Amino acid sequence: MKRYRVGIIGATGMVGQRFLSLLDSHPWFDVCVLAASKRSAGKTYREAVGDHWAFSWPIPPRFADMKVWDASDPGQFTDAVDFVFCAVNLPRDEVRVLEEHLAGCEIPVISNNSACRGIPDVPMIIPELNADHARVIESQRKRLHTRKGFIAVKPNCSIQSYVPALTPLLPFGLKKISVCTYQAISGAGKTFSTWPEMEDNVIPFISGEDEKSEKEPLKIWGHVVEDGGLLHIENAPEPVISAQCLRVACSDGHMAAVSVSFDRKPEKAEILDRWNHFQTLPQKLGLPSAPDPFLQYFEDPSRPQTRLDRDFGNGYGVSIGRLREDSILDWKFVCLSHNTIRGAAGGGILSAELLCSLGYIDAKG
Repeated sequence: MKRYRVGIIGATGMVGQRFLSLLDSHPWFDVCVLAASKRSAGKTYREAVGDHWAFSWPIPPRFADMKVWDASDPGQFTDAVDFVFCAVNLPRDEVRVLEEHLAGCEIPVISNNSACRGIPDVPMIIPELNADHARVIESQRKRLHTRKGFIAVKPNCSIQSYVPALTPLLPFGLKKISVCTYQAISGAGKTFSTWPEMEDNVIPFISGEDEKSEKEPLKIWGHVVEDGGLLHIENAPEPVISAQCLRVACSDGHMAAVSVSFDRKPEKAEILDRWNHFQTLPQKLGLPSAPDPFLQYFEDPSRPQTRLDRDFGNGYGVSIGRLREDSILDWKFVCLSHNTIRGAAGGGILSAELLCSLGYIDAKG
């Protein structure tokens, strides 16, 4: 397999730190560039992070003394990378400007940010669910006037526990979804040491999360359509989704309680069969980060549990439990995923593996 030279934009934040940890021994990707804000530029990575390293393990030694570049000046490192992961903490309009600038420098961008998720020719990928959406990249390149550069995004971490469980059930005709998510503090880039107010606490509001949870699945379930010779993604018109997102006192792991109705209510055995035999492209391609199986179902009604099950499939898998009939809709169940692996850095890495495998990213070296 080819080796790809990788940059991490926003390397000093929690998601950037998770990228480094996951990529430390990746079989395809070599981290060659670390970039962050101007105040970090020129420092070693260890100096730039200081005492803000978020994890119990140390900074991987081979990254500790790497120079940090200025993320706002990608011309300095264009020739040093084949693509970049972007996880910056900036206002949305500034993120879009930065990511389109990076793409304009002929650097493919795998983004952890939300700024470009609503653009019809930017694929928002969960690799197991909508790999075919990558087809719009060529039309995006025409819009951006690039040959190699493009932007692909991952969806919000809040939807990545339950949308994978619902996708195998689409043939039954999903009509309505009511979901409540219980989201770990790392989703806010926090730990208990930096956010002691979250200990023994639940906050029933996360800015923008309800709206993202109600809109983003419709793009994941949308279709690639052609208009004037160009491709774009047209969102699915249904199901109707109602979401409430809560912040809870867990370090990692987003849980979702889901109730759904269908055009044709399936039998319990049909649902379990769909979950237990859900085959997807990343597993068929043998991508290095692809969990196999992608989904697991627990018969034990006390599972999944955040602390016990968030690391299923090395944090890339999705766990499901408590499937039972719903007294208002048709069925209800509980899902769990690791928000900073499957829902953030890991989801970006798996998307990059997919796009490399499909030929959308080239190794220049």
